[in-house]
Amino acid sequence: MPKLKTKKALSKRVKITKKKKALRSKAGRRHLLSSKTRKRKRSLRRKATMPPGLKKVIKQALPYA
Repeated sequence: MPKLKTKKALSKRVKITKKKKALRSKAGRRHLLSSKTRKRKRSLRRKATMPPGLKKVIKQALPYA
């Protein structure tokens, strides 16, 4: 059986926790930051979890995670 290839695009965007949850960065923190409030920018810093419905897709894309 050959090795399975990892989808590099997803592996750069997602971090898998010990309990196999996927963490992602929130959108909206790249540019146009002067118009956003301090509170909004602070909440965008935190990581968000991917929905559990995507667990199968993430498992296929990241077989060794």
